[in-house]
Amino acid sequence: MVKALKRTALYDEHLELHGRMVPFSGWELPVQYDGIGPIKEHEAVRTNAGLFDIDHMGQFEVRGTDVLPFLQFVQVADLRSLQDSDARYSLLCYADGGVVDDIFIYRFESDRWWIVVNATNRRKDLAWLEAHASGFDVQIEDISDRVYMLALQGPKAQEILQRLVDTDLDELAFHTSISAQVAGIPTVIGATGYTGEYGYELFFPESSAVFLWRTLLEAGKADGLLPCGLAARDSLRFEPCLALYGHEIDQDIDPVGARLGWAISFDKGGFIGRDALLKLKLEGPPKKLVGFEMVDRAVPRAGYQVAVDGTVVGQVTTGMKSPTTGRFVGLAYVPAESSRLNTEIDIIVRDKPKRAVVVRRPFYLAAYRR
Repeated sequence: MVKALKRTALYDEHLELHGRMVPFSGWELPVQYDGIGPIKEHEAVRTNAGLFDIDHMGQFEVRGTDVLPFLQFVQVADLRSLQDSDARYSLLCYADGGVVDDIFIYRFESDRWWIVVNATNRRKDLAWLEAHASGFDVQIEDISDRVYMLALQGPKAQEILQRLVDTDLDELAFHTSISAQVAGIPTVIGATGYTGEYGYELFFPESSAVFLWRTLLEAGKADGLLPCGLAARDSLRFEPCLALYGHEIDQDIDPVGARLGWAISFDKGGFIGRDALLKLKLEGPPKKLVGFEMVDRAVPRAGYQVAVDGTVVGQVTTGMKSPTTGRFVGLAYVPAESSRLNTEIDIIVRDKPKRAVVVRRPFYLAAYRR
């Protein structure tokens, strides 16, 4: 029996805007808006602003006197320096170092935190967190169904959002959050996002989804704000080489090889996966994520094989023609000895080897503003 796809509260809005709806992580979401297209949506975020319906993502609220020691144990970052309203990227890892999920953590009060997770992993993450909560005074609640989530990203995002809030957004630093009224709707505004541009993620009651979606689009219409779908979201996160679960990371891939070692704090004490990850750091991971650029004319795609001297050694995780740079580039896992810059590799495209070369990452320098 085929399980019905979930729809967000903005489903009819997407249809009204000619969104091309596709299945994604159990949801029916717009991959692009016909009449605009993913390239224009991508360019809008890089030059003006874009608005994304990301309510498929999950949010957990964690409360209790043991929240900090619990979170220190179940994820890899050191959260002791976080103040109220701070946010941080992190990873949940298995004992063998494989990735359960990549997450964003928000601290609101010393005993009230949020964890934002990928839609695909929502149920798995909740079960995993609950399984490791024994002995800690914490309560974990899945609040995903009542908290709506939009992302407003791009160089004009602040200017657009500022018209709708009575709080000075200049005071909102990168990777912090505030509670404010957006067009009269109580909203948590996080200076976070996953596009390589400065912008915001908005959390508010689901009942206000249509109102805020329409209000934001109208407020940014003259600035070139466009609704954006899944295709643009993928190309935007790909250019600055932001990892996507199921592509660059999963349960069989460690964050050290995935170039996410910067997110891990080995000095904070014990946490799940520490021993395996420390061993990988000290000895070096057997395979590493590299960026590559095509030399031959071809479009690299996820799943294509990577070969060196005629032997298959790895696989492309994400590849495309970069909308911003115009380069045909990709990310792939290869053995550590083939990961050096300027190493020549082949991408197997329709059973034929196409020449490529390992290049420096990222393909686009993120335009975050501190």
